[in-house]
Amino acid sequence: MTSRLWPRYFLVVYVLTGTMATGEPAGCKIRITDRGLDMLKWETQKFVEEELSNISMPEMSGKEGNFQYTINDVKIKELNLTYANLSFLPEAGVMFDVQNSSITLSFHRRLLYWFLYDTGRIEASADGVRINTALGLGRDALGRLRINNVTCEAKIQKMKAKFTGTLGRVYDFLGRFLTTGMRFLLNKQICPALQHASLVHINSMLESIPVRTEVDSYIGIDYSLTDDPLVTSRSLDMNFRGMFFELRDENDTLVNYAAEPVIREYDRMVYLALSEFFFDSGLFSYYKAEIFQMNITNDNMSKDLEMLLRTTYFGTVMMLNPALMDSPVSLELAVNAPPKSTIKTSGATVAMTALVKVMLMPAGQAPVLLSSMTMETKFNAKVFIRGKRLAVQADLRRFKIYSNQSALESLALIPLQAPLKTMLQMSVVPLINNWTKRGVRIPLADGIDLVEDVVEYHNGFIVIGANLHFSKGLREMVAAAAK
Repeated sequence: MTSRLWPRYFLVVYVLTGTMATGEPAGCKIRITDRGLDMLKWETQKFVEEELSNISMPEMSGKEGNFQYTINDVKIKELNLTYANLSFLPEAGVMFDVQNSSITLSFHRRLLYWFLYDTGRIEASADGVRINTALGLGRDALGRLRINNVTCEAKIQKMKAKFTGTLGRVYDFLGRFLTTGMRFLLNKQICPALQHASLVHINSMLESIPVRTEVDSYIGIDYSLTDDPLVTSRSLDMNFRGMFFELRDENDTLVNYAAEPVIREYDRMVYLALSEFFFDSGLFSYYKAEIFQMNITNDNMSKDLEMLLRTTYFGTVMMLNPALMDSPVSLELAVNAPPKSTIKTSGATVAMTALVKVMLMPAGQAPVLLSSMTMETKFNAKVFIRGKRLAVQADLRRFKIYSNQSALESLALIPLQAPLKTMLQMSVVPLINNWTKRGVRIPLADGIDLVEDVVEYHNGFIVIGANLHFSKGLREMVAAAAK
């Protein structure tokens, strides 16, 4: 290889390795902080208690010398998880840890000792219960968050039983023998119950969260994870594609060249970060779906605007055909390029350019074009959260029209500026808000809403901090997902 080719070689290697090392940029990011995990801890604890309460124990029977026994109908009556903690497990997932807790249970006994036969209930308590469960988080083939694996360790330090019935005191000395077997069986049942609950029930709930779904009859959104979740000691960070697409052609999408959003805060329970690409892909998809078009006829036009249009184009009509003077007037608006969002520390705006045609609509004849002009508009965009939906409200900030035919006609259009701006505010802006205020769902499970949201604007992206509100318990959420 000659010396002149070396620089080119290293340049190609640098570009290729840089491309391979850089993953797909995220249009949407979500951070769950340790404060959010504290809120989830109580729901997790209740869920674990319910799962352990449903443990089924096999019948235990045997013979020891002259002593024969059968134990069945085991029921867990009470769980006292005095110390339970839910924490992040860096580079892995989440850990649920239970220490120094107790379980109270009862079971039916049938005992035969020599010629003495007895039956009744046994009350038993397990103390020093320790359960350590680690949930490994990842993503599936569709880009959905899931629990990949469960590591569990359970141990009961001691167990004691209290006999009731006619010969209860006689058999008290046999309690240690029976409870040793029960402790062994209970130890073996706890972890399988929690593993099944995590890998089956919790994953079924995660599968119910929309990943690629329809927003309305025109567009959909892709919330697939672009890489595995990042877990630190303080947070769980998830990077989503955050891309809208038109339903008629899902593969024709916008390329993400926007700055990637950055979340630096930990004070709130959850943070949602959205880049300009998130909004631009939505605007691009709606543009492709051709919803940014409308006709304003005489019936929907103010009399003042109609009279102003007739006065402005009186000479044009007289030159074309005086017989058309009483024909209805129509305005046709069509956005001629995908709108573009801009996010700065001062707020978010959307720029939109449209072609406006002034038409006469003579009965039984083809429409007659009187004028064609370009309209440039800029809207303020206010982003807010409603439950688990992200919504935007637009307000007209700047408006300008000019002729596509001559500078002289542009001067003649000056009197139309104010009436057309009023028409936009009364007709077009409500049309836009009709779509944007409906909002798009945030990838959260049913039963979890965001409250007390605070929106911060940065250069190129938006960060929304909020707290979590559970309208359903974890058990209800799992049950709803199963349906």
